Amino acid sequence: MKRKDKATSGIPTGVDLLHEPSLNKGTAFSEAERDALRLRGLLPPHVHTIEEQIMRTMENFRKKSTPLEQYLNILGLQVRNETLFYRVVLDNLEEIMPIIYTPTVGEACQKYGHIFVRPRGLFISAKDRGQITEVLRNWPHREVQVIVVTDGERILGLGDLGADGMGIPVGKLALYTACGGVHPTHCLPVTLDVGTENEALLADPLYIGLRQRRLRGADYDELADEFVKAVQEVFPGALIQLEDFHNQNAFRLLDEYRTSVCIFDDDIQGTGAVALAGILAAPRIIGGSLTDQTFLFLGAGEAGIGIGDMIVGAMCSEGLSESEARRRCWFFDSRGLVVRSRTDLSAHKVPYAHDHAPVESFLDAVETLCPTGIIGVSGQPNTFTQEVITSMKRLNQRPIIFALSNPTSKSECTAEQAYRWTEGHAVFASGSPFGTVILGSKTFEPGQGNNAYIFPGVGFGVVVSGARLVSNEMFHAAARTLANQVSEDDLKVGRLYPRLSNIRAVSAHIAAAVAEVAWEQDLATVPHPDNTLEFVQSKMYQPVYRSYI
Repeated sequence: MKRKDKATSGIPTGVDLLHEPSLNKGTAFSEAERDALRLRGLLPPHVHTIEEQIMRTMENFRKKSTPLEQYLNILGLQVRNETLFYRVVLDNLEEIMPIIYTPTVGEACQKYGHIFVRPRGLFISAKDRGQITEVLRNWPHREVQVIVVTDGERILGLGDLGADGMGIPVGKLALYTACGGVHPTHCLPVTLDVGTENEALLADPLYIGLRQRRLRGADYDELADEFVKAVQEVFPGALIQLEDFHNQNAFRLLDEYRTSVCIFDDDIQGTGAVALAGILAAPRIIGGSLTDQTFLFLGAGEAGIGIGDMIVGAMCSEGLSESEARRRCWFFDSRGLVVRSRTDLSAHKVPYAHDHAPVESFLDAVETLCPTGIIGVSGQPNTFTQEVITSMKRLNQRPIIFALSNPTSKSECTAEQAYRWTEGHAVFASGSPFGTVILGSKTFEPGQGNNAYIFPGVGFGVVVSGARLVSNEMFHAAARTLANQVSEDDLKVGRLYPRLSNIRAVSAHIAAAVAEVAWEQDLATVPHPDNTLEFVQSKMYQPVYRSYI
């Protein structure tokens, strides 16, 4: 039995306390706490401030020679001392986010079985059918508010990584806390391990998942349905975020549950909203309005269609009919321009299949359609070639070029290429971070169309309002709010998004806007406060040490 002190009833003591990351303070435990909590002798004698602990953490983090080593270093802190971890992340967000999120998390997932040390989250496998409720009850925290779940079939632009995709839910939920203010014990990462088609993983003795081909058809649907229903029973009201599912399942699962369950798909709706925010900010640089633009997408999967749907909704709100708005969004996939005469189109592409002659090359599509912006969501690197980008410059004084595929190795072009090949006239955003570009006397700081600007704020807005469902209007409100947070100083250096260092404040504004939509649409279960922004800010988790005596 764990020993308790009267003054610290309910708090584990001794080694048990040091092994509980949500409570551990390490060397920051005070002298009085060390006595009351039976820690005397289990820690070195000097009591450190959290600032001194941050100094030590960052010194060791920066000594690591590769991003993957930094990933392992900082995630090791998360499983030892959550408060310190989130304080370190918040204080060094621009430096650490590329490590715990894209692009480094992609490499971590590719090597997950080889760097695996300690399990994070819940692994629910095909073998657990019929008992998923019991598996969920194994999670130690009862007040789960946000669940990020993947089946690992389409991790970033890297493809099927099976159970090794768990790095994505873990990373996303770290950002829910760091950026959005959701308490870490209210977050649950989940991987649905239904097998993998990745031959290398199936042959790898260190692979952590099931050694079988993926479930398909009715078997897959039954497992997914059991999971969703089990969540409603064990964690009623929890938000479910779908992450990195293959197109064939992502659209279908979202359509199946969105009107009955609090659920959204980040690759469809989150990506759509963050891209729309950049597109809404762009006219402040190039002039004109959203409805003056025509976009050509390279890639027609979840991200592309999600962005297209968001743009269409925004254009309709500015006066266009739905058909007029869709005519301003064109898609180019692996088989050419998406046109009505094609007979090989998936259902999600059909609304964007316009009357037009077939076009087989992306460059020809640019020359034929004369878009004001091109949006890369293909996962195919170097596909925005110099010919494509110089063509966009010839057709537009300030061409919009969004190379959104990630990780960085999958980007359609680099920031430097976009700026150099347009002689500094590109209005550029990317999915992965790029550094400052200097071109002659001009300095550009490219903005990253990072979903972390959207999903933490949306999720927290849903949580604080107690929303029963997640509506498209919430994502439109999030996009507009994010665009409004872009300052004139940001625009002067070509950045279409706020600095990441401001993301907590940005997330608070987004959460407030999303919560307002919940109340307007009668989806909220929490009474409307007098001041929504102040209410949201008061609910945000702050990584500060609590006193135990």
